[in-house]
Amino acid sequence: MNTKNAILLLSGGLDSATVGAIARAEGFELFALSVDYGQRHRFELDAAARVAKHLGVKRHEIVRIDLGKIGASALTTDIAVPKHNTAAEIDRGIPVTYVPARNTVMLSLALAFAETTGAADIFIGVNAVDYSGYPDCRPEYIAAYEQLANLATKAGVEGTLQFKIHTPLIQLTKAQIIQRGTELGVDYSLTHSCYDPSPDGRPCGHCDSCQLRAKGFSEAGVADPALG
Repeated sequence: MNTKNAILLLSGGLDSATVGAIARAEGFELFALSVDYGQRHRFELDAAARVAKHLGVKRHEIVRIDLGKIGASALTTDIAVPKHNTAAEIDRGIPVTYVPARNTVMLSLALAFAETTGAADIFIGVNAVDYSGYPDCRPEYIAAYEQLANLATKAGVEGTLQFKIHTPLIQLTKAQIIQRGTELGVDYSLTHSCYDPSPDGRPCGHCDSCQLRAKGFSEAGVADPALG
Protein backbone atom coordinates (compact mmCIF):
# COMPACT_ATOMS: atom_id res chain seq x y z
CA MET A 1 0.00 0.00 0.00
CA ASN A 2 1.31 3.43 -0.93
CA THR A 3 1.56 5.71 2.07
CA LYS A 4 1.68 9.45 2.54
CA ASN A 5 2.01 11.52 5.66
CA ALA A 6 -0.98 12.86 7.56
CA ILE A 7 -1.39 14.74 10.82
CA LEU A 8 -3.87 13.28 13.29
CA LEU A 9 -5.22 15.54 16.02
CA LEU A 10 -5.41 12.96 18.80
CA SER A 11 -7.26 13.81 22.01
CA GLY A 12 -7.46 10.30 23.42
CA GLY A 13 -11.23 10.16 23.03
CA LEU A 14 -13.20 7.70 20.95
CA ASP A 15 -13.74 10.11 18.04
CA SER A 16 -10.08 10.85 17.40
CA ALA A 17 -9.18 7.16 17.85
CA THR A 18 -11.73 6.28 15.18
CA VAL A 19 -10.46 9.00 12.85
CA GLY A 20 -6.94 7.64 13.25
CA ALA A 21 -8.09 4.16 12.31
CA ILE A 22 -9.90 5.55 9.25
CA ALA A 23 -6.81 7.50 8.14
CA ARG A 24 -4.61 4.45 8.62
CA ALA A 25 -7.04 2.31 6.59
CA GLU A 26 -6.83 4.89 3.81
CA GLY A 27 -3.07 4.35 3.61
CA PHE A 28 -1.76 7.35 5.52
CA GLU A 29 1.34 7.28 7.70
CA LEU A 30 0.27 9.08 10.86
CA PHE A 31 1.97 11.85 12.80
CA ALA A 32 -0.16 12.34 15.91
CA LEU A 33 -0.48 15.65 17.74
CA SER A 34 -2.06 16.02 21.18
CA VAL A 35 -2.46 19.29 23.03
CA ASP A 36 -2.07 19.77 26.77
CA TYR A 37 -4.10 22.97 27.03
CA GLY A 38 -4.71 22.92 30.78
CA GLN A 39 -7.78 20.70 30.58
CA ARG A 40 -9.15 19.30 33.84
CA HIS A 41 -9.57 15.91 32.16
CA ARG A 42 -5.83 15.42 31.72
CA PHE A 43 -6.30 11.66 31.73
CA GLU A 44 -7.11 12.03 28.04
CA LEU A 45 -3.42 12.70 27.35
CA ASP A 46 -2.48 9.31 28.81
CA ALA A 47 -5.23 7.82 26.65
CA ALA A 48 -3.81 9.63 23.61
CA ALA A 49 -0.43 7.98 24.19
CA ARG A 50 -2.11 4.56 24.43
CA VAL A 51 -4.14 5.14 21.27
CA ALA A 52 -1.08 6.42 19.38
CA LYS A 53 0.74 3.19 20.20
CA HIS A 54 -2.34 1.14 19.23
CA LEU A 55 -2.53 2.93 15.87
CA GLY A 56 1.19 2.52 15.22
CA VAL A 57 1.80 6.20 14.55
CA LYS A 58 5.21 7.19 13.25
CA ARG A 59 5.57 10.05 15.73
CA HIS A 60 3.46 11.43 18.57
CA GLU A 61 3.99 14.92 19.93
CA ILE A 62 2.25 16.55 22.90
CA VAL A 63 2.31 20.35 22.77
CA ARG A 64 1.73 22.40 25.91
CA ILE A 65 -0.31 25.62 25.71
CA ASP A 66 -2.22 26.91 28.73
CA LEU A 67 -5.67 28.02 27.59
CA GLY A 68 -6.73 28.14 31.24
CA LYS A 69 -5.10 31.56 31.45
CA ILE A 70 -7.71 32.82 29.03
CA GLY A 71 -10.49 31.27 31.10
CA ALA A 72 -14.24 31.17 30.44
CA SER A 73 -14.50 27.37 30.11
CA ALA A 74 -15.51 24.66 32.57
CA LEU A 75 -12.78 22.48 31.09
CA THR A 76 -9.94 24.82 32.06
CA THR A 77 -11.18 26.76 35.11
CA ASP A 78 -13.15 26.15 38.32
CA ILE A 79 -16.51 26.57 36.55
CA ALA A 80 -18.69 23.53 37.30
CA VAL A 81 -19.04 20.94 34.53
CA PRO A 82 -22.75 20.44 33.73
CA LYS A 83 -24.13 17.01 34.71
CA HIS A 84 -27.16 15.15 33.38
CA ASN A 85 -28.97 11.87 33.95
CA THR A 86 -29.60 11.29 30.23
CA ALA A 87 -28.27 12.61 26.92
CA ALA A 88 -31.73 14.06 26.23
CA GLU A 89 -31.12 16.62 28.98
CA ILE A 90 -28.11 18.15 27.23
CA ASP A 91 -28.72 21.79 26.29
CA ARG A 92 -28.34 22.28 22.51
CA GLY A 93 -26.90 25.76 23.02
CA ILE A 94 -23.18 26.44 23.37
CA PRO A 95 -22.27 25.01 26.80
CA VAL A 96 -19.79 26.23 29.39
CA THR A 97 -17.47 23.37 28.38
CA TYR A 98 -16.76 25.28 25.17
CA VAL A 99 -13.08 26.31 25.19
CA PRO A 100 -12.67 29.61 23.31
CA ALA A 101 -10.96 29.04 19.94
CA ARG A 102 -9.73 25.56 20.96
CA ASN A 103 -10.09 23.93 17.55
CA THR A 104 -8.59 26.96 15.85
CA VAL A 105 -5.56 26.73 18.13
CA MET A 106 -5.26 22.97 17.64
CA LEU A 107 -5.66 23.13 13.88
CA SER A 108 -3.02 25.87 13.75
CA LEU A 109 -0.58 23.64 15.62
CA ALA A 110 -1.49 20.73 13.35
CA LEU A 111 -0.95 22.95 10.31
CA ALA A 112 2.54 23.88 11.51
CA PHE A 113 3.30 20.19 12.14
CA ALA A 114 1.96 19.33 8.68
CA GLU A 115 4.15 21.87 6.95
CA THR A 116 7.30 20.64 8.71
CA THR A 117 6.57 16.96 8.00
CA GLY A 118 5.47 17.39 4.41
CA ALA A 119 1.92 16.34 5.20
CA ALA A 120 -0.84 17.89 3.11
CA ASP A 121 -3.57 16.07 5.03
CA ILE A 122 -4.89 16.82 8.53
CA PHE A 123 -7.44 14.58 10.23
CA ILE A 124 -9.68 15.86 13.03
CA GLY A 125 -12.61 14.17 14.78
CA VAL A 126 -15.13 17.00 14.76
CA ASN A 127 -18.79 16.02 14.60
CA ALA A 128 -21.89 18.06 13.78
CA VAL A 129 -24.52 15.48 14.76
CA ASP A 130 -24.03 14.03 18.27
CA TYR A 131 -21.99 16.84 19.80
CA SER A 132 -22.24 19.49 22.49
CA GLY A 133 -23.04 22.52 20.35
CA TYR A 134 -19.50 23.78 19.75
CA PRO A 135 -19.31 26.31 16.88
CA ASP A 136 -15.86 25.05 15.81
CA CYS A 137 -17.25 21.59 14.93
CA ARG A 138 -19.38 22.75 12.00
CA PRO A 139 -18.65 22.00 8.31
CA GLU A 140 -18.57 25.69 7.38
CA TYR A 141 -15.86 26.29 10.00
CA ILE A 142 -13.72 23.47 8.62
CA ALA A 143 -14.14 24.76 5.05
CA ALA A 144 -13.08 28.25 6.13
CA TYR A 145 -10.06 26.93 8.00
CA GLU A 146 -8.94 24.82 5.05
CA GLN A 147 -9.01 27.94 2.87
CA LEU A 148 -7.00 29.81 5.50
CA ALA A 149 -4.45 26.97 5.70
CA ASN A 150 -3.63 27.32 2.03
CA LEU A 151 -3.39 31.12 2.25
CA ALA A 152 -1.32 31.38 5.43
CA THR A 153 1.55 28.94 4.86
CA LYS A 154 4.76 28.96 2.82
CA ALA A 155 3.89 25.55 1.39
CA GLY A 156 0.41 26.73 0.42
CA VAL A 157 1.58 29.96 -1.20
CA GLU A 158 4.41 28.26 -3.11
CA GLY A 159 2.15 25.38 -4.11
CA THR A 160 4.32 22.60 -2.70
CA LEU A 161 1.42 21.38 -0.58
CA GLN A 162 -2.35 21.68 -0.99
CA PHE A 163 -3.73 21.30 2.52
CA LYS A 164 -6.87 19.25 3.12
CA ILE A 165 -8.74 19.05 6.44
CA HIS A 166 -10.36 15.61 6.71
CA THR A 167 -13.46 15.26 8.90
CA PRO A 168 -14.70 11.70 8.28
CA LEU A 169 -17.02 11.76 11.31
CA ILE A 170 -18.67 15.10 10.78
CA GLN A 171 -22.05 13.75 9.63
CA LEU A 172 -22.08 10.51 11.66
CA THR A 173 -23.97 9.79 14.85
CA LYS A 174 -21.97 8.58 17.83
CA ALA A 175 -23.39 5.10 17.26
CA GLN A 176 -22.22 5.13 13.63
CA ILE A 177 -18.78 6.29 14.74
CA ILE A 178 -18.50 3.42 17.20
CA GLN A 179 -19.71 0.91 14.60
CA ARG A 180 -17.13 2.16 12.10
CA GLY A 181 -14.34 2.05 14.65
CA THR A 182 -15.32 -1.44 15.75
CA GLU A 183 -15.13 -2.59 12.11
CA LEU A 184 -11.61 -1.15 11.93
CA GLY A 185 -10.48 -2.81 15.17
CA VAL A 186 -10.32 0.26 17.41
CA ASP A 187 -9.76 -0.73 21.05
CA TYR A 188 -12.09 1.68 22.82
CA SER A 189 -10.89 0.48 26.23
CA LEU A 190 -7.82 2.66 25.59
CA THR A 191 -9.86 5.84 25.18
CA HIS A 192 -11.03 8.44 27.69
CA SER A 193 -14.05 10.74 27.23
CA CYS A 194 -15.08 12.16 30.61
CA TYR A 195 -14.87 15.93 31.17
CA ASP A 196 -14.83 15.64 34.97
CA PRO A 197 -13.15 12.38 36.02
CA SER A 198 -12.37 11.36 39.59
CA PRO A 199 -8.78 11.75 40.82
CA ASP A 200 -8.04 8.18 39.72
CA GLY A 201 -9.48 8.76 36.25
CA ARG A 202 -12.87 7.10 36.61
CA PRO A 203 -15.54 8.74 34.40
CA CYS A 204 -18.26 10.71 36.18
CA GLY A 205 -20.96 9.18 33.98
CA HIS A 206 -23.04 12.38 33.90
CA CYS A 207 -21.18 15.07 31.93
CA ASP A 208 -22.13 15.76 28.29
CA SER A 209 -19.27 13.65 26.99
CA CYS A 210 -20.06 10.67 29.22
CA GLN A 211 -23.74 10.83 28.30
CA LEU A 212 -23.06 11.03 24.56
CA ARG A 213 -20.59 8.15 24.82
CA ALA A 214 -23.08 5.98 26.72
CA LYS A 215 -25.84 6.83 24.22
CA GLY A 216 -23.57 5.94 21.32
CA PHE A 217 -22.54 2.55 22.66
CA SER A 218 -26.14 1.74 23.57
CA GLU A 219 -27.46 2.62 20.12
CA ALA A 220 -24.59 0.77 18.44
CA GLY A 221 -25.46 -2.34 20.44
CA VAL A 222 -21.89 -2.58 21.68
CA ALA A 223 -20.68 -2.76 25.29
CA ASP A 224 -18.31 0.04 26.27
CA PRO A 225 -15.03 -1.80 27.06
CA ALA A 226 -13.81 1.12 29.15
CA LEU A 227 -16.50 0.27 31.72
CA GLY A 228 -15.66 -3.43 31.86
